[in-house]
Amino acid sequence: MTVDPNAATQGFPSPPARRGPHPARYLVPALVAAAVAVALGVYGKVHDPAGTAFNLAGFSSTAAVKSWLATVAFLFALVQLVSALMVYGRLPGPRWSSALHRWSGRAAFLVAVPVAVHCLYALGYQTYETRVMWHSLVGCFFFGVFSAKMLLLRSERLPGWLLPLVGGLVFTALTVVWLTSALWFFRTFGVTT
Repeated sequence: MTVDPNAATQGFPSPPARRGPHPARYLVPALVAAAVAVALGVYGKVHDPAGTAFNLAGFSSTAAVKSWLATVAFLFALVQLVSALMVYGRLPGPRWSSALHRWSGRAAFLVAVPVAVHCLYALGYQTYETRVMWHSLVGCFFFGVFSAKMLLLRSERLPGWLLPLVGGLVFTALTVVWLTSALWFFRTFGVTT
């Protein structure tokens, strides 16, 4: 069967042009990211800091616990970066690179959650110095952009650049959070437990 190129002019509508997903479908993950980040920031600002949220036996302080957990999360994030480069073919890697990427991401998130709980519950959202202000701001942003990435993973037909961009934002945010907390702690008080 052949299609008459003049069919549209003979009273028949042209078939709809095939397009990719509408950009508005990415609005939901962006709004969720903003809502999560703002909610964490507002909670941290209005909550009366308790001073401590948890402590683990064998550590000298809650700050030491938080710094070591943040460092473990950051190390898993480095595995995320390398495994993402393998998944996207930028580095050679084993067939199980995607599984490594998924599981290292889960581990990084699970280790980061108690750190965030401690920061929000024990310390709150603070801005008394530049380092602390950036730590608070980027910490809230991290959980917001992480939420967006998790929602985007379930989307179909994403542009090829979107997940690497959002994943890069997650990695960059976690790096800044680590630099402004754990690295600062280790440089100020020494590498202690």
